[in-house]
Amino acid sequence: MSEKTYKDPSIALNRIYTKTGDKGSTRLVNGRQVPKDDLKIEAYGTVDELNSFVGTACVSARELAATSSEMGRLADILVRVQHELFNLGSILATDPADVHPKQPRVTEADVAKLESEIDEMNADLEKLPSFVLPGGCRLNTELHVCRTVCRRTERIVIALSRKEDVPEDAVRYLNRLSDAFFVWSRWVCKQLGSEEVLWQPNQGASGSGD
Repeated sequence: MSEKTYKDPSIALNRIYTKTGDKGSTRLVNGRQVPKDDLKIEAYGTVDELNSFVGTACVSARELAATSSEMGRLADILVRVQHELFNLGSILATDPADVHPKQPRVTEADVAKLESEIDEMNADLEKLPSFVLPGGCRLNTELHVCRTVCRRTERIVIALSRKEDVPEDAVRYLNRLSDAFFVWSRWVCKQLGSEEVLWQPNQGASGSGD
């Protein structure tokens, strides 16, 4: 059996509340105590938030897989992304000097996989004559929520990188992932035969002429 790239989790979650955070602090993976509003906590906490939204989109894709095998493929991709996001959170939740060589993380391989999927799925999409709005179908809107939360996560991680060393692959992964969510949102509309919603400036009240 080949050696695993990353070490397996070594935790035992038997107590849900410990009361240790009641005074507004928490501990990083390496044990250092920090305030709960520390930028480091904000970074991996927002990664966790993104993961929850990805899970919602994944459930929708699984439900649609009953009539579309391509949605089953997307659901599998989204599950992989959830694992990658947890790997990313592991690194962000640890002080750089204390990162273990086999600690889970995102790498160039994860970025390259996203790029390959983006290129493949985008190849069959029509060029956009305008910006696209969330809509068309529920899964489209869920993926747009993922995209925007991913962008926010990226901004926070970049802010964190000004305070401490953050792996370049972490920022690159989030940047590419947000692009992937955009392509996937368009791709599901094409696969499901749903019409995309394009931005039309004159559809606003001030441009309607009424």
